[in-house]
Amino acid sequence: MCSLNLHLAMEDSDFEKLVKRRRTQLLGDDQQITGMEKIPMEIVADILSRLPITSLVQFKFVCKAWRSLAQDPFLANNHLSCYAETNPCLILHCDFPLRNQLYFVDLSTENLDKEKVKKLHAPFQSTMPEFDLVGSCNGLLCLSDSLYNDALYVYNPFTMDYMELPKSKKYPDQEVVFGFGFHPKTKEYKVVKVVYYRNTSNRNYQRARRISHVYPQSDVQVLTLGSSSWKSLGKVAYQFIRRPSEALVNGRLHWITRPRRYHPARRIISFDLEDEQFREVQKPDCGGLNRCNYHLVALRGCLAAAGYGNYGKLEMWVMKEYNVKESWEKKFSIGSYMPKGLKQNLDRPFKLWKNTHGSVVKFLCLLENGEILLEYKNRVLVSYDPKTGKFKDMAFQGIPKWFQTVVHVGSLNWFDTSQPTP
Repeated sequence: MCSLNLHLAMEDSDFEKLVKRRRTQLLGDDQQITGMEKIPMEIVADILSRLPITSLVQFKFVCKAWRSLAQDPFLANNHLSCYAETNPCLILHCDFPLRNQLYFVDLSTENLDKEKVKKLHAPFQSTMPEFDLVGSCNGLLCLSDSLYNDALYVYNPFTMDYMELPKSKKYPDQEVVFGFGFHPKTKEYKVVKVVYYRNTSNRNYQRARRISHVYPQSDVQVLTLGSSSWKSLGKVAYQFIRRPSEALVNGRLHWITRPRRYHPARRIISFDLEDEQFREVQKPDCGGLNRCNYHLVALRGCLAAAGYGNYGKLEMWVMKEYNVKESWEKKFSIGSYMPKGLKQNLDRPFKLWKNTHGSVVKFLCLLENGEILLEYKNRVLVSYDPKTGKFKDMAFQGIPKWFQTVVHVGSLNWFDTSQPTP
C-alpha cells in the first residue's frame, strides 16, 4: 500500500540527545526564563508540531531560547509530518497584470476573514521579477526565471531562507521542463531540467523555427541541492508537456508526454531521484486517462490522475499500489458545475492560458473534512463534497483575479548547505 513515507522520524537515542541539548539552551545563563524549561521537551516538541505555520513563525520571535528551538531540524520535521497529509496550505502564483506575486491561503483555520489571503515577499524578486513555480516539496518552493529559463531559486516563504542555484548549460533556442523533489532514502533534494533545443548550425534550423514545438535535441540536467554544479544525463526519449512535474510520489517525479501524430494517447513517465532513470507508468485500460487532457496529483502519498470521462465528468483515478497497473481505481466522479465567479467575463492573460493546456478544472487536494478542492479556469476555488454531491464556492477576500494554485505545506524546513558536495 502507498504511504507518504517521508522518513522524518528520529531514533530514540537521537531524541534523548535533542532533549538534553535543548534543555541546556533553555536553562542557559544568557537566555530569558520563560517557564518553557519546566515542561518536558518531548511535550514541548509535540505541542509545537501541531501549531499552524503562521503561529510557529511568530513563536520564533518570543525569545532567544524559543528561536533556537524553532530552528532545530527535529521540530521542522515533526511539524512537516503532522501537516503534510491533512493541513496543506495554498500558494497562489499571480503574474497578471504586471509583476509576479505570490499569495498564501491558510486552510487550517475556519474563519474566512481578510487575513485569510496574504501576500508573500520574495527577497530575490528585484533580480527576478518574472518567475514560474517549478514545484513545492517539504515546505520549500523552487522558482525559475520565466524570461530566460536561467536563474533558479529555492525558497522557504515562511522563514525567508532562499538560495540561488548554480547556472546550468544553456542553449540558444530551447524549451525547458522542470522538476523538483526529495527522495526519502537518499535524503537529497534535486532539481531536474529537461531541455529541448534546436541545433542552430543545422541548415534546416530556419525552417524548423517556423514549425511549432519542433525541438529535436534534448539534454537532461540534474542538480543535487548543496552541490556546486549540474550533471548531464544525456538525451531523453520522451517529449513532455511544457509544465513542471505535477506529482512527487515515492521519490519519483512524474510528467505527461505530448501526444504524437500516430500515438495520440499521452503516457505517464516517472523519474527516480535515486537512480536517475526514466520509466513508464502503466495507466488503466479504460476511463478518461486514455483521452487527451488529464493532469497528475499526489493524493495521500499515491499517484493519482484526473481526466474527463463519459458525459464530461471529471474522473479521479488513484494507483493504490505504486507501479501496479491493476491497482488503479476510479475514486471520484465529479459532474459539471459553473461557479458564480466565472459568470463575469474577464480578459484572460495569455501566459495563464498557455499554461492550462485545456484543463478547465484542476484537482488540487483532499481537505481534512473529506471534501475535494478544485480550481476552475485559474479564477475560482471550489470545494466538492463527494458524499452529498454539492459544490461550494470558496470566496476569500483579497484573492487575485487570476492565479495558478500550488498545494504547499508550510514549514520551517531548510536544507544543510554547510558542506557542499562536489
